[in-house]
Amino acid sequence: MQAILIDGAKQSIELIDATQDDLPGLIGFDTMIDDDIGEGHCVFFDEDCFIRGTPGRFRIDALAPIAGRAVILAVDAGGTPAACQLSVDAVTTRVAFQ
Repeated sequence: MQAILIDGAKQSIELIDATQDDLPGLIGFDTMIDDDIGEGHCVFFDEDCFIRGTPGRFRIDALAPIAGRAVILAVDAGGTPAACQLSVDAVTTRVAFQ
């Protein structure tokens, strides 16, 4: 399914094809949490990114900073990830690399 990968270290945002099972590998860790970014979408990232000292920080809108890599997917009413409906351009305007 379509997803958006944000890499804080590379300061890149790209459209990828991924399944829910791919998320730990894409993020780099299985201690994963998500945060609602609106419009029926969530950003999935490593819960321990700051404890680990992961390089490459960024923010989406006014959310707390994230370090490392994150994946954006749509989430249905039951909380199940689905294909991302946001464009890379739309996400790029909302991300600030630090």
